[in-house]
Amino acid sequence: MENKKIIITIDGWSSCGKSTLAKQLAKELGYVYIDSGAMYRAITLYFLRNHVDWTDTAEVNEALKNISIEFEFNAKSQQSEIILNGENVEYVIRDLVIAEKVSDVAAIKEVRSFAVAQQQKMGEKKGVVMDGRDIGTTVFPEAELKIFMTADIAIRVERRFKEMYEKNPNITIEEVKTNLEMRDYIDSHREVSPLRKADDAIEIDNTHLTQEQQLNYAMELARKVI
Repeated sequence: MENKKIIITIDGWSSCGKSTLAKQLAKELGYVYIDSGAMYRAITLYFLRNHVDWTDTAEVNEALKNISIEFEFNAKSQQSEIILNGENVEYVIRDLVIAEKVSDVAAIKEVRSFAVAQQQKMGEKKGVVMDGRDIGTTVFPEAELKIFMTADIAIRVERRFKEMYEKNPNITIEEVKTNLEMRDYIDSHREVSPLRKADDAIEIDNTHLTQEQQLNYAMELARKVI
């Protein structure tokens, strides 16, 4: 699509399909997809691997100096994958152990400042689609198109369970529900950049939408702006 390049932000609750829509939109528009959630997961993975006490500000600051995050396009999977200090950790970061800790780590002021600075740098040339919790409110408040996604909690739990069951057949639906509710609470109640809908964001409730319907609607919104 030959036109001006814009920044598209997609915020919303856990397991609303933010990443799915962001990837599809980026592919349709020929834009770069940046998974902000993966960045926080990668930082969490580094902290866990290196036994970083994230309640200690000095220790957190020291650890952040040793973290390098990049996104690399995988021609085989046709997707951007996250690279932590030279290692592809795209699949490692999807583990439940990371999911249980990522909201705590993402709530740390120093961690958010570090990630936001990296995200803003990635968006300097525009032509990006980024999803997360505070992209339209904190990272790119001037973005030309902001989407806020929501869905019924039961639907979100079901989607998340299916996704995680493939990787871990021992997981229970109760564990997934508890994890989702905990993440929703932490994300929306944290002091720094809490999850909230930007005043100029367009809400998409995809409880009863197919992926195709959702994409068509989002593309319509993008075309209007472009």
